[in-house]
Amino acid sequence: MSSKKDPERPAPPKSGFSRRGFIRGVGIGGGALGTGLLEQEAVAAPAAPVGPGPVPITLTINGKPMKLSVEPRVTLLDALRHHLDLTGAKRVCDRGTCGACTVLIEGKSVYSCTVLAIDAQGKKIETIEGLPVYNAVSTAFVNNDAQQCGYCTPGFVMAAYGFLKEHPSPNEADVKAGLCGNLCRCGTYMGVRKAVVEAGVAMKGGSNG
Repeated sequence: MSSKKDPERPAPPKSGFSRRGFIRGVGIGGGALGTGLLEQEAVAAPAAPVGPGPVPITLTINGKPMKLSVEPRVTLLDALRHHLDLTGAKRVCDRGTCGACTVLIEGKSVYSCTVLAIDAQGKKIETIEGLPVYNAVSTAFVNNDAQQCGYCTPGFVMAAYGFLKEHPSPNEADVKAGLCGNLCRCGTYMGVRKAVVEAGVAMKGGSNG
């Protein structure tokens, strides 16, 4: 076969793309991207490393500053239960799916097993221990038989408080959607929904304790 070029056939246009050029471009782009990320991390990095041992922190819980020393990996739930003896929030799934550990942070319902205690500093934390004994939600739960074993009840009560702050006049359908992140293994959902509606009415009347 002749290796001579056909003078009548035009030479293929140069695409400007080659394997070597592609690799070189990726290398340059990756280097620039990596440098940018490193610069961002340097800016975002704390002034001094923390851990792995216990570090002193202060949490504002139910209106009071509480000092404790925990490892940076400790969750807010474990800090409450094991370091501050606030055991209302229950450790059930420990995966952020059941809601038994619900507390309020800045007025919003939060799974305390998903928050690091060290990250909760400087924020307003509310637990069920901070509520009056005879509060509107707990009273409504009793009135509507909304608890059986009671293990999930503290989380439901706190979630209900957070929900009612944003939705003061809910119906049962609203409550069903609003508290869908909390599970009750005893199946007392109907009682819970009725209780939250009743509590909303009581709280609007100034009977929230």
